[in-house]
Amino acid sequence: MIVGNSVSHSNIKTKRKFYPNLQTKKFYIPEEDRWVTLKVSAAGIRTINKVGITEALKDAREKGFYKG
Repeated sequence: MIVGNSVSHSNIKTKRKFYPNLQTKKFYIPEEDRWVTLKVSAAGIRTINKVGITEALKDAREKGFYKG
């Protein structure tokens, strides 16, 4: 979460919050022949599509994001 300002047309500033775009998504892992449900950001989904679910889960385990 990042904090910033909403700025109106009349330039009045009020505090607001920017949240990550989280999605709950199921991914199939062919090496383990099972499905995994992950809560990932939209950028995370693009990363998984690019490098593959197995490599992405390995990186997530190393960084402490995923314990499965």
